[in-house]
Amino acid sequence: MACIFVVDDEPDATWALERSLIRQGHQVVVASSGPQALELMQFQRPDLVILDIIMPGMDGFEVCRRIRANPVIADVPILFVTAKGEVNARIEGFKAGGDDYLTKPFDIRELHLRVEAVLRRSKAGLPEEPTSTLVVGPLSLDVHKHSVMVEGKNVYLTPMEFDLLLRLMRHPGEVFSSERLLQEVWGYPPGTGDPATVRWHIKNLRIKIEPDPTNPTYIRTVPRYGYTASPDLS
Repeated sequence: MACIFVVDDEPDATWALERSLIRQGHQVVVASSGPQALELMQFQRPDLVILDIIMPGMDGFEVCRRIRANPVIADVPILFVTAKGEVNARIEGFKAGGDDYLTKPFDIRELHLRVEAVLRRSKAGLPEEPTSTLVVGPLSLDVHKHSVMVEGKNVYLTPMEFDLLLRLMRHPGEVFSSERLLQEVWGYPPGTGDPATVRWHIKNLRIKIEPDPTNPTYIRTVPRYGYTASPDLS
């Protein structure tokens, strides 16, 4: 059983989500605004936050940024569930630190798949490595400290960005398809998940670690096949 926060100002939407998640065996905490959700998180740490974007006073993007800025709850997975389906909203959601994005209206079965996938990834943790540091060219990643340095400078990554970069750096030169990354990083069953989610996280990673994100050298795209961390970045 997971503790899931549902943050949405629409009573009908929160009622339906709450009932559905309780039937799946989860504990649900409902908040009708961003400030209320953040206050409740001071007393109970969620295992997952399902977050709407369009809310009065403080929108979901700002709530997400505040969660990521709080070291106590910074690693809590965040799933945006919103009527804002346009590309710019998705980009802003992932930039703010969201792990996944689902557009309303949706099939409740897809919501359950995404919730379970995010929870599996969160609970699985990172397997132990003989060494805690991975280095590929100018990139240095500390597995246990969850820290990344690029040419000696610390770079902040969201939990999802960190896990994605870790997967690529553990296998430099190996090409990963979007489908494979959805399964191995997100924990989605085969044939589920949205490849666009991978593209957004790759784009955000490049913005943070590449000298020129428009001409990436650290994380390269292999047309029609996927992505790879270059084995020779020196």
